[in-house]
Amino acid sequence: MSDEVRCAAEGLDILGEGPMWDARDGRLYWFDIKGHRLNWLAHADGSRGGWELPWRASVAAPRTAGGLVLATEAGIARFDPATGFAELVARMDLGDGFRSNDGKIDLAGRLWWSSMDDDGGKRPGALFRTDPDGTTHKVLDGIHIANTVSVSPDGKTMYFADSALQVIWAFAITDEGLLADRRVFLDISGQTGGPDGSAVDADGYLWNVQWGAWRMVRYAPDGSVDRIVALPAEQATSCAFGGPDLTTLYVTSAREGLSDAALAGQPLAGSVFALEPGVKGLPLPAFAG
Repeated sequence: MSDEVRCAAEGLDILGEGPMWDARDGRLYWFDIKGHRLNWLAHADGSRGGWELPWRASVAAPRTAGGLVLATEAGIARFDPATGFAELVARMDLGDGFRSNDGKIDLAGRLWWSSMDDDGGKRPGALFRTDPDGTTHKVLDGIHIANTVSVSPDGKTMYFADSALQVIWAFAITDEGLLADRRVFLDISGQTGGPDGSAVDADGYLWNVQWGAWRMVRYAPDGSVDRIVALPAEQATSCAFGGPDLTTLYVTSAREGLSDAALAGQPLAGSVFALEPGVKGLPLPAFAG
């Protein structure tokens, strides 16, 4: 077990987000939302690459048929890493000035993803669920900066944050894919930073990256603090377990809104970081649609 954080992929992402591990090709994928870019990092040798996208996108999951499914500002898309071909398969109107934000697949193979006002979340967005049959359903609305979107190891609990309120809720997931019985899992209102993206480990603990706070926190299922990991970037955005055994925890970050003086003090802002925390991540399925 180690809380030593290293730079895994030095970069200049304006808004790095949406890290996702694909075991088939041994790659971590992540986005620079504001840069219209999908990036990849090979775990085995550190080789890297990426593609420009025709839309702002922020959420990815492997498809059982090959390639990736993406949640974008224009709707649901498919992407082929072998060719770099991106295809919009379900166009959606998220509203003028809105884009996709955080999301993840659940243990039933449903893709959950959120929308937010690109102007700092001033207007409320929503949480959506895209089922394997390709249909998309709005599950929650009235959320200003939707984040975390992670499920428990038994697949029965959804953790979901509104970063604007500095709150993470826990919901029961019904068999129909609806959310019920909302309760407060974490409330850090009044503290520095807000809950951003998360990943659940195989022991059921939630790792939450906290924007503006230079840290990532591991929370026990009862919401108590288990560990705090210092990060070399003020604006860390999300995290995902990767590597062949899901024992590496990757963290994305952003440079958006930082002054030249602030960037001088954190030259690795916009990079991807990694650590080996001594626990394994929760394996997630591919998307069948």
